[in-house]
Amino acid sequence: METQKQGKRQEAKKYEIDMCSGPLFGKILLFYIPLMLSGILQLLFNAADIVVVGRFAGSRSLAAVGATSSLTNLIVNLFIGLSVGANVLVARYYGAGKKEELRSMVQTAVLTAAVSGLILIFVGFFVSRPALAMMETPEDVLSLSVLYMRIYFAGMPFMMVYNFGSAVLRAVGDTKRPLYYLLIAGVVNVVLNLFLVIVFHMGVAGVAIATVISQVISAGMVVRCLVCTDSAYQLVLHDMKISRDKLLKMVQIGVPAGLQGALFSISNVLIQSSVNGFGSIVMAGNTAASNIEGFVYTAMNAFHQACISFTGQNYGAMKYRRVGKATAICLGLVTAVGLLLGNGAYLASGQLLKIYSTDPEVIRYGILRMSYICVPYFLCGTMDVMVGALRGMGYSILPTIVSLTGACLFRVVWIYTVFRQIPTLECLYISYPISWALTFLAHLLCFAAVYRKLLRKSN
Repeated sequence: METQKQGKRQEAKKYEIDMCSGPLFGKILLFYIPLMLSGILQLLFNAADIVVVGRFAGSRSLAAVGATSSLTNLIVNLFIGLSVGANVLVARYYGAGKKEELRSMVQTAVLTAAVSGLILIFVGFFVSRPALAMMETPEDVLSLSVLYMRIYFAGMPFMMVYNFGSAVLRAVGDTKRPLYYLLIAGVVNVVLNLFLVIVFHMGVAGVAIATVISQVISAGMVVRCLVCTDSAYQLVLHDMKISRDKLLKMVQIGVPAGLQGALFSISNVLIQSSVNGFGSIVMAGNTAASNIEGFVYTAMNAFHQACISFTGQNYGAMKYRRVGKATAICLGLVTAVGLLLGNGAYLASGQLLKIYSTDPEVIRYGILRMSYICVPYFLCGTMDVMVGALRGMGYSILPTIVSLTGACLFRVVWIYTVFRQIPTLECLYISYPISWALTFLAHLLCFAAVYRKLLRKSN
């Protein structure tokens, strides 16, 4: 029995990363690459939904799926934000070697995820139609969008459990196993997409059902991983309970993060509503371009998540200078990746958009969007890394307020002032890079003030 336990511990250690000692650059890359690949794989499988629908069910179905994305993000982001709280606290307890606190945190996180997912089923079912109608979704796509969204939300408990479970694994440095689970679930998703849409002609319902089934598979695998490990972050199913203390701490960090995501989504919903006013062809081009941009964003956002885990563990271990070094490395890397991939995506935009649609008008509007978003996209990455650094140190409300003002409020004001005077797509899209630059600078100033205070405390 003891030999078996040692084997399990060694197996778990093989996937974990020691973030509190040794050179940071290589370890950040080691953490980043599987995390980035996980995100890219997830997007590839989501793109499969878009491509299959666009190719085999037409532009109307493509627009219907695209019309739900900003609204879905708005509803889901508040709950996903709680997983950021779980990530920060698990990293902190793991870095500080507090095993009992860590175990209690894991139980609380997974149970909270399941309950959140159940709530979201009902929210998605009852909110979808009135919310999509408020967004001025055209009548020719409204019913299809509602159908897709209701089926998609049926899988929320599994999506939440996967996100919280993978947040626990990321916090201890394990980004490899979530990648393997996504790969398996994603392949199932693609196969089911093709089968349900091409063979059974189920359209948007087919891709939504395929997504739900893949979420069940990924959630099952991440739970199995947490249950079977012999490390301090083991999930004990028969002893699961929510610790009030841990839940409150997770809420303190996670709710501001979720609110930030939700408020970003509100501004994106307003922008999507404005795009909807240009008709279904523009919507289809916007959807295809957004999907391509998602790959660049995901590659950059992995540095945001790396920054949370590295700063969280080193903050817990009271190694404050490593917090600054990890943040600086993540900033440099995200800038390089953002410039390379963002500009590369724009230069190849014509060919990439043909994957989604053969309609030349859809492609033309997609290229227009990418010209304004992709080229300066690195600014969005630097903004997110600064948020990750602040959250890793336990400051969650501060970056939320800054993001609220610098990005969300700015975009809302822009839509109701500048866009009203110049109601063009170009005017709409340029609000993104301006808001990223302003918010990054504000976050940088906040981080400098917090970090100086931290160093003074350690001396």
